[in-house]
Amino acid sequence: MRPLIVLTLFVMTTALVSARELLVYIGTYTKTSSKGIYVARFDTETGKLGEPVLAAEASNPSFVALSPDRRFLYAVSEGAGASYAGKPSGSVSAYTINAADGLLTLINTAATAGKGPCHVSVTPDGKAVMVANYSSGVVALLRVRTDGGLEEPTPASVDQHEGKSVHPTRQKAPYAHSINPSADGKFAFAADLGTDKIYTYRVDSTTGTLTAAEPASVSLEAGSGPRHLAQSPDGRHAYVINELANTLTTFSLDADTGELKALQTIPTLPADFTGHSTTAEVLVRPDGRFVYGSNRGHDSITVFSVDAATGTLSTVEHVSTQGRNPRNFSLDPTGRWLIAANQDGDSLVLFSIDAQTGRLTPTGQTVKIGAPVCVRFK
Repeated sequence: MRPLIVLTLFVMTTALVSARELLVYIGTYTKTSSKGIYVARFDTETGKLGEPVLAAEASNPSFVALSPDRRFLYAVSEGAGASYAGKPSGSVSAYTINAADGLLTLINTAATAGKGPCHVSVTPDGKAVMVANYSSGVVALLRVRTDGGLEEPTPASVDQHEGKSVHPTRQKAPYAHSINPSADGKFAFAADLGTDKIYTYRVDSTTGTLTAAEPASVSLEAGSGPRHLAQSPDGRHAYVINELANTLTTFSLDADTGELKALQTIPTLPADFTGHSTTAEVLVRPDGRFVYGSNRGHDSITVFSVDAATGTLSTVEHVSTQGRNPRNFSLDPTGRWLIAANQDGDSLVLFSIDAQTGRLTPTGQTVKIGAPVCVRFK
């Protein structure tokens, strides 16, 4: 065989191996055995997850998010205390991702303008990072520097939620639980568990401002406790999982105004379940045909099918996550695999996804890791 042909085959084989392998980042609570943010290699063909290694030491980096170009990672420090740099604030850190091994190098850390940051996201243009501060009911936008680092938030990039709802202990004040950009980056949607509202903002990532949209919010049924939001790939619908009511609400989404209108609310638990449970995460499969939501207590993931015409949901099945407290889960970009993070089970459990039915099947692989909270594919 000629040398040129050998070289060509080698390059093609190397490209194939590279294309089928992804990195997976895991945010954790560091109260027990974990030390920070971990990274593992994932084979998209076999669904096999490698052993996680420590990518960066950090204090309770519960939620992490990747920049659109996959060069940077951002992580909140949920349990970093009531103050940061002398301010009554939590913190969020920016990291460079090493292209060779996936390990992280700290760029800088900035204040989040509120206490108990629990969720972080990045605008589609990569110019801003958004954080939800649970304990103080505050959301904030931080501009991204050219080196991937973060600027401090300004008064124009911070909003304090107001109000409360009916739950006697969980809704005595606003508790901002997540903030997500729209697909085009024009809007952001913040779910507040304490006020039973989804707040909508106009976003200017260049100037670093959050401005209330019109309407500024939409209310859910009292006692719902909205936690996380996921959007359909076509941008026409949003799905909000309600932690306290154990329900999932489907909204229509107006791409021009950002307005959300409730269409349907459906339970996430089986009708015969009588124990205590709360929901956590909600995600839409990349093809938009199925929605997934996690239940903590019932310790399961509920699979829903999506009506293509209306966006509304029908329950397909409830599948055990084979561990306690499935705080978060993630779908790989191909939509073939799901990784469930069992926070109190200290485990990541792998599932295959049936492309036609959306159903989940355990692959038999469980990876041990201390208190996993968030899973993100790179």
